[in-house]
Amino acid sequence: MRSSVEIYNVRTGRAREVWQTDRLVEAPNYAPDGSYLLLNGDGLLFRLPLDGGEVVQVDTGFAVNCNNDHGISPHGTEIVISDKSEFGKSAIYILPIEGGTPRLVTRNQPSYWHGWSPDGRQLAYCGIRDDLFDIYTISVDGGAETRLTHGEGRNDGPDYSADGQWIYFNSSRTGLMQIWRIHPDGTGLEQVTSDNYGNWFAHPSPKNDKVLILSYDPSVFDHPRDLDVRLRLMDMDGGNLKTLFELFGGQGTINVPCWSPDGEEFSYVRYFPAA
Repeated sequence: MRSSVEIYNVRTGRAREVWQTDRLVEAPNYAPDGSYLLLNGDGLLFRLPLDGGEVVQVDTGFAVNCNNDHGISPHGTEIVISDKSEFGKSAIYILPIEGGTPRLVTRNQPSYWHGWSPDGRQLAYCGIRDDLFDIYTISVDGGAETRLTHGEGRNDGPDYSADGQWIYFNSSRTGLMQIWRIHPDGTGLEQVTSDNYGNWFAHPSPKNDKVLILSYDPSVFDHPRDLDVRLRLMDMDGGNLKTLFELFGGQGTINVPCWSPDGEEFSYVRYFPAA
């Protein structure tokens, strides 16, 4: 086996395995009705039914180089993907939930999607411009992008709080990668974590009470796959930060929003060493 897709219940503290495969799959998103997980593998997207049904490929049209930065709209009617088929660099597209022809949103590349505003109107993403990794937002209809960070270290992994008041992201501006948050209008910047781990991919719960993060040992640069990492949970302001469990994972484990609609569970991928 290469990948184990699993679900952890934050109330009971128990995990369950829902699918194992010898393929490399990544970044599960919950469907808004909780009936399936959306994953990527081999440049494509797949639906994994949680009732034990067969895994089904999603029609993504010409976009056959999708990475693990994808998700489902708050209203459950559309999918957002990050794909490099058209330009050779990652661009953000939207397509119907049932699949179909992708519609380009970001004309500046590379752009890597990470968050959808709760009202469904805005996308948050990491954009690399002149070798600077920064946080941007843009209308789902495209147009001009709004820049929220300005090269203060490397900035990545933005995701909205459920009330839309904050965008959480990770930044290396103080040395090790840590979690920060900022209002969508660019005000109120706050550091949320400050410890001796490399903290990535903050995902606020739909209940607006907790934030899930992925943490690496301090010696690790970037967010590689196939390392011993830990999934940790904290209050919205960074308080009561605790390790839920350790696992062999990293890149692909929780890159994008992964909470169940009721905020009781989250999905993730555990890896087995490559042969």
